[in-house]
This record gives sequence, structure tokens and C-alpha cells, in this order.
Amino acid sequence: MIRRLTGTVVEVSDITAIIDVRGIGYLVASPHASSNLERNQTVSLYTHLVVRETVLDLYGFVSESEFEMFEILLGVPKVGPKSALQILGQATPHLLREAAEKNDPAYLQKLSGIGKKTSENIVQYLQQKLDMLIITAEQDTTELNQTQTDAMDALIALGYEATAARNVIKELANPDSTTNSLVKEALKRL
Repeated sequence: MIRRLTGTVVEVSDITAIIDVRGIGYLVASPHASSNLERNQTVSLYTHLVVRETVLDLYGFVSESEFEMFEILLGVPKVGPKSALQILGQATPHLLREAAEKNDPAYLQKLSGIGKKTSENIVQYLQQKLDMLIITAEQDTTELNQTQTDAMDALIALGYEATAARNVIKELANPDSTTNSLVKEALKRL
């Protein structure tokens, strides 16, 4: 089992990267590969190897919390590695934990490709695993107010990633802001 990979980034696409480790190029699927990894950068990734009859797929994560959440998501019925990677590409481990703590599958339904039943299964499964989740200090714990949440939902509906939308909305935090003004300002920054 390959659990950690340290090498130089040779190529990067949206969700994959080729990591050169002493002359061997490993194709690694990673959420936000294009934004987290740069060519010629030396990286160290936590990895999960999926073995199937005809293929070996390697999934890599910059942070330990993403890696642990990925492995926990694999335990959810009908969530495979590609679905788990897609979920982590749109929501941080902290946001997933928050959805589980609040018993709020509606947030996950807003992510593309996640249906009602699957989001309910994810929240229910994560609730059982809450004490196992190591969400470190690297994750932001700032709560959004209702106006900010509405603005974030509008950006997600427009096709923006949940993580990017949340980060921009938090930067624009102003108690006098309306949902419309937040969305307009966020669109200028995204």
C-alpha cells in the first residue's frame, strides 16, 4: 500500500498530477490539483491506493484532514473513490463535519452529483464517526450568518465551487451587507 508520496510535480490538470519520485512518474488524482500543486514544486502527499482487477488508482491529498475524510467517505454505502474525491473537491472536511454535526444533508445536496439519498447517507455515516474525525486547526471554523449562507448558496447555484464561494463570502464579511450586495461583490472576485 502506498501511503505517502514525496516528489516533484511534473504535470498538473484539474484533478490529477504526475509526481516524479526518483524517475518514476505516479499519476495521482487529487482534489484541487490545479490550485494546490504547481509544476516543478516538491510535494509530499498522503495517498490512498485503490486496487481493482484491471487498474491501480492512486489518490493524493495535501492535508491529513482531507486524507482522513476521504477514507471515511469510502465507508459510506454507494460512495466510491471518485465520488469521495468529487465531494472533497467541493467541500472541505470542516464543512462536511459541520453538516454532520448539524444533521444538515441539504448542504451536501447542493454539490453537483450528490443526490438526496446519498447526502443523507453521508451525514448519517459521518455522525457515527464524528469522534474519529481529526479536523485540525488548519481548517477555518468561522460560522456564516444567514445572509452569508444565502449568498454562498447563490454562488453555488451559479456553478462556483462551495469552498471558493465560502472563502470569498468570509472575506467580504460586513454586518450591513445584503445577500445581493455580497453576491455582486463575490462575482467580481471569483
